[in-house]
Amino acid sequence: MNPPALPASSEPPIEAVIFDLGGVVLTSPFEAFARYEVRLGLPEGFIRRLNMDNHDDNAWARLERGELDEAGFAEVFESEARAAGGALDGRAILGMLVGEVRPQMATEVFRLLEEGYGVAFLTNNGVPFSEVSDVLPDGLAELLGAVDAVIESAVLGMRKPEAAFYRVALGALGVEADRTAFLDDLGVNLKPARAMGMTTIKVDDPQVALSELSAALTARPRHGPPPPPATG
Repeated sequence: MNPPALPASSEPPIEAVIFDLGGVVLTSPFEAFARYEVRLGLPEGFIRRLNMDNHDDNAWARLERGELDEAGFAEVFESEARAAGGALDGRAILGMLVGEVRPQMATEVFRLLEEGYGVAFLTNNGVPFSEVSDVLPDGLAELLGAVDAVIESAVLGMRKPEAAFYRVALGALGVEADRTAFLDDLGVNLKPARAMGMTTIKVDDPQVALSELSAALTARPRHGPPPPPATG
């Protein structure tokens, strides 16, 4: 006797996956920030809080929209730090922004591409990758060249969590939000994606996040479940 067929998901299949870069495909800059805070004797999470305070118009936001160059960012960021009770080197902070490629994430990106999923990177960055191609971490250039789209805040003048920024990624992939999974390490960036209908995965532990992605893709396969065996 054949086992009963599993019921098909009522949700549409996931056809594309969008990845954040820093803290997801790359190691998190907050790891470097934490070491810097210890060295300077600053409270834990001081830099993260600066990033979150007035998050639509602070130095980070203006850098990521291309409104400030590196010198301008350093000046404004250092002023914000002083107002919050700390002394920081803005240029040193910029040097900590790009981490190393996480091998398990790179493997997953290439696997998804091979299996026919649409894949995009959606990143808040201060300088376009085309301007720093000679200093990218090992393996990143290959990933940038392999995926279907790389959506950069520094190029478009918009950033997460602005809904329009996510819509650019969806348009580049040619998919609807409810057929897309999105991975990010910041909850504030996941909220608008979830509101648009995306399946969202918060990346704290990369391996756990990849397991959650695998479960989502398995539950909502692109080609649907196989038909039940013929009877009679």
